[in-house]
Amino acid sequence: MTEARALQQGYLSYLAHERRLAAHTTANYRRDIDELLALAGDAALAALQPHQIRRFAGQLHARGLSGRSIARMLSAWRGFFHYLARDHGFKNNPCVGVRAPKAARRLPHALSPDETARLLNIEEDDPLPLRDKAICELFYSSGLRLSELVSLAPGDIDATEGVVRVTGKGGKTRVVPVGRHALAAIENWLVARAALASHGEGALFVGKNGSRLGVRAVQLRLKHWAVKQGLDKSLHPHALRHSFASHVLQSSGDLRAVQEMLGHASISTTQVYTSLDFQHLAKVYDAAHPRARRARQAKSVRREE
Repeated sequence: MTEARALQQGYLSYLAHERRLAAHTTANYRRDIDELLALAGDAALAALQPHQIRRFAGQLHARGLSGRSIARMLSAWRGFFHYLARDHGFKNNPCVGVRAPKAARRLPHALSPDETARLLNIEEDDPLPLRDKAICELFYSSGLRLSELVSLAPGDIDATEGVVRVTGKGGKTRVVPVGRHALAAIENWLVARAALASHGEGALFVGKNGSRLGVRAVQLRLKHWAVKQGLDKSLHPHALRHSFASHVLQSSGDLRAVQEMLGHASISTTQVYTSLDFQHLAKVYDAAHPRARRARQAKSVRREE
């Protein structure tokens, strides 16, 4: 193993065992650092300078990588060099101050309240539809990440207090409210789960074989119900998290509360939902304001002409 690969392996071990990052997250760091080592070639990591890192970022951009992807890579590289400076005596972090090309702002996809109600209108009484309804209701009620939902145990739901205890990114725990519709759906599912779950299985949501339901299975079930309810067939579980955030923000305007419920470390991550909220307000304005209606009618007349 080369010195650079040994340093990379030490960093990945640090991420997995000291920072306790998820295996999927650690694998992403591995791929990003693999790219750095490929771009650096025979150059020693300790000798890299900011102008070389900028050139690497330019090469990635020329290959077609988005500004968002390059920014993620630079963040991974910056963390790697910080570790090398702390634990291996490196003198500088060549990634400090290097910025990715500006990325176009992408807003998360969120369902409208009517679309959400249509998705959640699952009326079948068989065990699997009962489970799927509980999953969808909990996603929308509490804004959980997919990984958080599949990790839940029955004991994480406190029906008396109306909350769910969630272990999120970095092993951080938070307590999030659960609405009455979600609690009712979970109660119905728990009755069906008792006959379905394998002996000793600790997961809240299980498959027809009685074992913990996986991430991919949840994705497929949500797509199934999206198609069945006449919605976008590519609907992802994260869309329900986005819908939760944007709908709560529209109703309350409390950005800090939404940040806490989503488990965002930084409020800047949550602020993207203020753009979604503005889009909602703009639609209301266009539909309700007399001058907005007249402007829209004028545009329609011009198109007809």
